[in-house]
Amino acid sequence: MTEEHPAGTPAAPSTTDLSNANAAAVTGTGTGEQWLARYKDSLMGVFGSPQRVLVRGAGALVWDADGKEYLDLLGGIAVNALGHAHPFVTSVIASQLSTLGHVSNFFTSPTQIALAEKLLELSQAPAGSKVFFANSGTEANEAAFKLARGHGGKERPTILALEGGFHGRTMGALAMTAKAAYREPFEPMPAGVRHIAFNDINALRDAMDSSVAALVIEPIQGEAGVRPLSAEYLQAARELTREHGALLIMDEVQTGIGRTGSWFAGIESGITPDAMTLAKGLGGGFPIGAIITFGEGPSTVLSAGQHGTTFGGNPVATAAALATLHVLESQNVLENVRTVSTIFAEGLGKVDGVTDVRAFGLLVGFDLAEDIAAGVVAAALDAGFIINAPRPNTIRLAPPLNLTAEQARSFLDALPALIATATAAHHAAATAATETTTEKSS
Repeated sequence: MTEEHPAGTPAAPSTTDLSNANAAAVTGTGTGEQWLARYKDSLMGVFGSPQRVLVRGAGALVWDADGKEYLDLLGGIAVNALGHAHPFVTSVIASQLSTLGHVSNFFTSPTQIALAEKLLELSQAPAGSKVFFANSGTEANEAAFKLARGHGGKERPTILALEGGFHGRTMGALAMTAKAAYREPFEPMPAGVRHIAFNDINALRDAMDSSVAALVIEPIQGEAGVRPLSAEYLQAARELTREHGALLIMDEVQTGIGRTGSWFAGIESGITPDAMTLAKGLGGGFPIGAIITFGEGPSTVLSAGQHGTTFGGNPVATAAALATLHVLESQNVLENVRTVSTIFAEGLGKVDGVTDVRAFGLLVGFDLAEDIAAGVVAAALDAGFIINAPRPNTIRLAPPLNLTAEQARSFLDALPALIATATAAHHAAATAATETTTEKSS
C-alpha cells in the first residue's frame, strides 16, 4: 500500500530515487576513510582535514560513519542549543517546509513576524526597536558594520573593536576581527576599524573621540578562550559611547540565546546596547542570524534598499528559531544550564593540570598547565568526547544547553586520563626533538 499524501502533494522520494552515491550520503553508509577520501577530492581545504565523518545525532550524542559514539561537548560551536535531532524542533521544521519553504523579501510570513516580536520581548527592547534577519553570525555582524557606517557617515568613520575579538570571516566582520592571521591574507580591509586593548577602560577612554561611530564588543570572547569583559568595562563602554554619540554594538552570536544561563549575557549585566547581533543557538542547528536595534534612533539608520538578504528570515529558519525558543522557555532549560555549569566549574577546579576555570553557563573555558590542548582534544576524541582548543593551553566547551548532569560528569571523570595521555605525548615529542637536535649538532 502506498502512503497517502494531501491532494497535489507528491510523495517524498526515497533513497532509491537517488544515484547510488547520493543515496549513500543520505543514509550515511560508507566508511569514514572512504568519505574522507571523497572530501579531499571535492571540497576546498579551508577547514583542514575533518577529524571524523559524522552521520547521525540524538541529543548530545553523535555517531560517525564507522559507528563510534561521541558525547558532543562543542555543540557545533555553540550552535546546537537543544542537541541533535530534537523531536519538537525537527517536527516544526518539517511542518513548515511542507507548507511554505521560501519567499522573497518582497513578502513576509507569520513566522518571521512572530520571531521578531519574540526577540524584542526577550531582549526587553524599548518602543521603536526593530529586528533584521540574516543567515549567520558573520552576516549579522556585516549588518552591524553597515549600521555603524550609516550612523557615523563620512564625518565619523571609525569603528572600535577589541583585541582578541572574533566577529566573522566576511570582509566587514573580518575587519572587526582582531587576529592578524585571519585578516592579513585579504588586506586591504574595509577602512576605519581600530583595535584597542581588551578590558582596558583607560584604552577605551583614550580611543573615544568625535570620529568614532561605534564600539563593537563581545561580552565574553569565545575564540580567545572564554574571556569575559568586566562589569566595570561594560558599564564604561555604555557611558562613553553614549557621551560621544557613538553606538554600542554587542556581539552575542556565541553568548546569546541562553548560552550563559540568561537570555543575553550583556543585558544580564545591566547593559542595554544600541544593537545586538545573534546567531548560533538561535535556530537550534538551523542557519539563522539576527540583529536587534534598540530604540528609534538606531532602528532608523538603515532605510529601504540599503541592506538585504535573499534567504534571511525565511519561513523555515524563523520557524526553527521559534521552536527552539519555545523549548528553552517551556522546559526551563536555562535553569539546567546554570545547574550543569556549576558541576563543570566545581569539577574542573579539582582536576590536576587544570590551572584556571571560566564557566559562564555552558560556555566553559579552562586552562592547562602546559600547551597540550591539541593533544587533549585528540585524546578526548579517541575516548568519545568532542571538545575544542581555541588556544594552545585552553579547552573550550559549548555543549547543548540540555546536556545532563550525568553526561557532564562522564567527561569530568575521563579528563584526568586525557590530560595524562596528552602530557605524556607532549613530553615524548619534546624529548625526541631534543635528541634530533643533539644528533644534528654532533
